[in-house]
Amino acid sequence: MKGSIVLGTLALLGLTAAMLFVTLNEVNRMQTAQQAYAARAIETGAYGEGDRLPPERELAATFQAARSTVRRALDQLEKAGLVSRRLGSGTFVGATTAANRKTHDLADQVSPIQLIEARLAVEPFTTRLAVLHATRRNLDDMELVLKHAEDSVSDKDSFSKWDGEFHLLIAHASGNPLLINVYRQINHVRLHAQWDAMKEKILTPEVVAAYNRQHRDIFNALHERDAQGAYALITEHLEKAREDLVKANSP
Repeated sequence: MKGSIVLGTLALLGLTAAMLFVTLNEVNRMQTAQQAYAARAIETGAYGEGDRLPPERELAATFQAARSTVRRALDQLEKAGLVSRRLGSGTFVGATTAANRKTHDLADQVSPIQLIEARLAVEPFTTRLAVLHATRRNLDDMELVLKHAEDSVSDKDSFSKWDGEFHLLIAHASGNPLLINVYRQINHVRLHAQWDAMKEKILTPEVVAAYNRQHRDIFNALHERDAQGAYALITEHLEKAREDLVKANSP
């Protein structure tokens, strides 16, 4: 199994039921009925950083997979640094405590404006690479996430989740593990309380609708293999996000 497939289903760095589903699906090739069941779990279930995952037998029952399949999926997630196993305690979301502490410290130091500036430095080139390397699976995953985002116009938290996942999937489609890891860090910072405060000010239904239109345009450029167009569109999208942050901070 390709580790990038595991990473591509993360939303805002939180380990969701979506990631377990995609991982298990890649290992076991679930049938259509099982995929529909797991899709419902994506919408309703999520595991946060530090949460303990259910035992293997419960995950096997939930995703209708053999325990050996679940074990292999968790092995892949552990290798990717997305879960950690503690002898006698179970499997937990996130890497080691020391690594988590460093990430939390970084999030405390980064302002929302600095976050957008970092994204402007990273995402346009990442998007250009995604145009070159995106697979059919990558594009299908993006389209599914976009549909969820477009259904979340009046739900700030839900939109933020799918927004983060869409951008992470672009990083995943670049095929560059380092860029994927960088964007996971970016998504973690987006979970910080400073961003939560800005989200409440910025994400009106009108703004969410505008972001969704921009996301759809970016996706279309990726689908059409238009590297120059995708680069320009993601830059425009992030510039709008920066403008919205500046307005939200204005008296």
